[in-house]
Amino acid sequence: MSTPEPAEFSPPDTATIAAQNDAFRRFACLGITPDQPIQGRLVVTQSLIGADDGFMTEAVQATGAFDTFEPENDPAGWHDFGAVTIRGETVYWKIDLYEADSDFRCGAEAPDNPETTIRVLTVMMARDW
Repeated sequence: MSTPEPAEFSPPDTATIAAQNDAFRRFACLGITPDQPIQGRLVVTQSLIGADDGFMTEAVQATGAFDTFEPENDPAGWHDFGAVTIRGETVYWKIDLYEADSDFRCGAEAPDNPETTIRVLTVMMARDW
């Protein structure tokens, strides 16, 4: 009896993940409908909710408009993290990718497949990090 050969690993497509993350972020924050359905949730931290006078809305909109990706702030090229400044306060955002049927317990096995991946976009005050 021979041992089966392991399936050949194919790394996920970085450009596809970045495009999907950008599309989801724009949809979740700005309401811009993506070309294809992308599953996900937008979460904001309690301190962002508690900020005054429209701050949370500004932060979410700035997150949706963010497009300054550089090797220093996006080393993997996935467009999954950023920082914006609102009224002198730093706000971070982060996209995590999960297996769609895992109740957010397992990372996405094929993060470039929108049918099996669910995204969670968290927007937070830098002090929440």
